[in-house]
Amino acid sequence: MRGHDLAALRRLNTVAVLRYLRSQGPGRPQSLSQLAAATGLSRPTVDQVVEELTAQGWLTEASDHGPGRSGRPARRFRFRGEAGKVVGVDVGLHKIVLLLSDLAGDVVASQREETDPDMGGAERLAFLRARIERFLDEQKVRPDELWALCAGVPGIVGETGRITSVIVPEWSDFELARRLGESFPCRILAENDVNLATLAEHWQGAAQLADDVVCLLIGHRSSCGVLLGGRLHRGHRGWAGELGLHRGLGLAKAHNALSWRGERREGESEVAALARAAGDSDPDALDVLDRYAGRLAPGIGALLLAVDPELVVLSGGMTPAGEVLTPLLTRHLRDVSLDLPLYVPRITVSTLGEQGVALGAVRKALDSVEALLSDATGPLPSVPPPSAAR
Repeated sequence: MRGHDLAALRRLNTVAVLRYLRSQGPGRPQSLSQLAAATGLSRPTVDQVVEELTAQGWLTEASDHGPGRSGRPARRFRFRGEAGKVVGVDVGLHKIVLLLSDLAGDVVASQREETDPDMGGAERLAFLRARIERFLDEQKVRPDELWALCAGVPGIVGETGRITSVIVPEWSDFELARRLGESFPCRILAENDVNLATLAEHWQGAAQLADDVVCLLIGHRSSCGVLLGGRLHRGHRGWAGELGLHRGLGLAKAHNALSWRGERREGESEVAALARAAGDSDPDALDVLDRYAGRLAPGIGALLLAVDPELVVLSGGMTPAGEVLTPLLTRHLRDVSLDLPLYVPRITVSTLGEQGVALGAVRKALDSVEALLSDATGPLPSVPPPSAAR
């Protein structure tokens, strides 16, 4: 083999070992024999790759050793997720949520802050930058530790990162990732918020066992994310699932049905109060949710007929009322087709709470790191070894 072919082969071997150890997580260190069996590489090749990855700071030897074939303790190694960090951000109209994760996908810090919905585009960008900087400073994250940052935004994000937004009009035709890149020296990504919520549900939420999924972000606005064959379906320009923009389907004005003025307890949000009252069989609260489900059904029904998913996940601000809303929505969906009752897939409520979008941003940031580490055409970047860590 020629020189560059040998280099590519060595890089592929490195990718195989690194990817497998990352998939096992920190709690399952692997011996050299286990790595050889899992990757199909020879024991000498695995030994050499592990030595190089350990020297580069990507692996560390586990302190507890299992028994080897000869009866002596076998050396075991794990991926050093703590070697780097990624940040996921939910840039909502009323809030900002930040999550800090290591490279193994373990979230180590979170922060939430209310925002003024009337904040202008330039002010919102300055606010976002300042909050990310403060968050990283509070968590003592060095610039060389931060590998990627992904921001979820309420708007359509094209392949180039350019945003089309009706929620923050000043951010239309705006490249948020490029502007954030002026402040943070790492990979910067921007993505539609419901697309990220969909990724999060498939990664750690209610859709872990389903590959054809529709995720509904419902609350102040309605939007949909689509997962087909286990992969996010964005469409040719990133518009897939944006049924809220279709005037005839009624999703854009569905929230107008949520006009309930019942009693609220101290510190209780309007949605939480509505959900509590509906759970107590309050007829006015149930009527409000029934009308809301009726407004959602035509648009959602159209998407179900087009995609035929195995699962629908309700996420967003209305999830506190999800338990009551689910059977109401199911009933309305069965009535939207003309001739035959619409087959309605299982509808479930998100288990991720208000962190869904930010968690999906973490997943997308980790995917970008994975792509970099799996690139067989370039050298593997080094990270500080354990002795150099704080």
